[in-house]
Amino acid sequence: MGHLRAPFFLLNIDMEFFTNSLLNGISYGLLLFMLSSGLTLIFSMMGVLNFAHASFYMLGAFFAYTITQFLGFWVALFIAPLVVGVVGAGFERYFLRKVHPFGHVPELLITFGLAFILLELVQLVWGRASLDYRIPAALDGPLFTLFGTQFPKYRAFMMFVALMMLLSIWLLLTRTRIGLVIQAALTHPETAQALGHNVPRVFMLVFGGGAALAGLAGVIGGNAFVTEPGMAATVGSIIFVVVVVGGLGSLGGALLASLIIGVVQTFAVGIDASLAGAASSIGVAITPSTLGYELLSLKVSQVAPIMPYLFMVLILIFRPKGLLGTREG
Repeated sequence: MGHLRAPFFLLNIDMEFFTNSLLNGISYGLLLFMLSSGLTLIFSMMGVLNFAHASFYMLGAFFAYTITQFLGFWVALFIAPLVVGVVGAGFERYFLRKVHPFGHVPELLITFGLAFILLELVQLVWGRASLDYRIPAALDGPLFTLFGTQFPKYRAFMMFVALMMLLSIWLLLTRTRIGLVIQAALTHPETAQALGHNVPRVFMLVFGGGAALAGLAGVIGGNAFVTEPGMAATVGSIIFVVVVVGGLGSLGGALLASLIIGVVQTFAVGIDASLAGAASSIGVAITPSTLGYELLSLKVSQVAPIMPYLFMVLILIFRPKGLLGTREG
C-alpha cells in the first residue's frame, strides 16, 4: 500500500501547483490585458505610442483609494476611471494635439514628460509611501477550492471585469454608430470631416477612453498588488512587451500575449529547479567545466522576471509584426 500512496500524493501536489499557477497566471494575464488594451487602442487608432500610459494606471489606483475613503470601493470603481479619462482627454486636447502635426518623436517626448509630471504630482499629493488600499470586504476570501487550492474571490472579480471590458470594447467598435464613426475618422479622416464629424474630438475621446481603461486597471490592480508611486515604473515596461509581442495595434494580439506572458511567468516563479538539474535527471551530466554552467545553474524562478523580455526579443527576430499584428514593429 505504501508503494501505491506515494504516486497519488505526488500527483496531488503537482495538480495543486498546476491549478494554482494556471488560475493565478490567467488572472494576472487578464490584468495585463486591461493595462495594454488602452495603449493598443490609442496606437492602432491614433498612431501614438503613449509612454505615460502606465501613469494613468497609477492615477486610477490613487484616485480609487481617495474615493474609497469617502464613498466606498464600488463608487470608486466607476468614478476613478472616468476622472482618469477626463485627465487623458484634457491632455490630448491641450497638449498632444499641438505636437501631433510634427510627427512621432515630439509625441513620444511629450508623453514621456507627462509620465514624470504625474509621478511628481502623485508624490506631492499622496506622499512617497505606499497606501493602505485594501480589497473590499465583500470580495475578500476564497471563492472555491480545487485540488487543495483556494482561489480568491477578488482574482475571479478581476477576470470578470477584464472579460466584460473586452466584450464592451468589441461591441462599441463593431456594433454601434459611435464605433463606425471612430473607425471612419481613423481610416478616412478627410471624408469623415466632410460628412460633418468632428475628427479632432474623436481623437480626444479615443485617447481619453484609452486612459480610462488604464485607470480601470489601476482601480482593480492597486489593491490586489500595491499602490505606491513606483507602481507605474513597475508595470510600464511589461505592457510595452505585451503590445509588441501581441502585435502593434492588435487588440486580439494583446489579449493572447497577456495570457501567454501571465501564465508562463507565474509558472516560472513557482519552479524551484535549474536547467542543469533537469539535464541531470535525464542522464546528461552538467559540470563546472561545461560551457555556460553558471547560466544553466540558475533556477527557473530566478530568470522568471526576464522571461517576457526574452520572449519579446524572439518575437522581434522571428516575427517582427507580433503574434496577431498586421504592421511591422
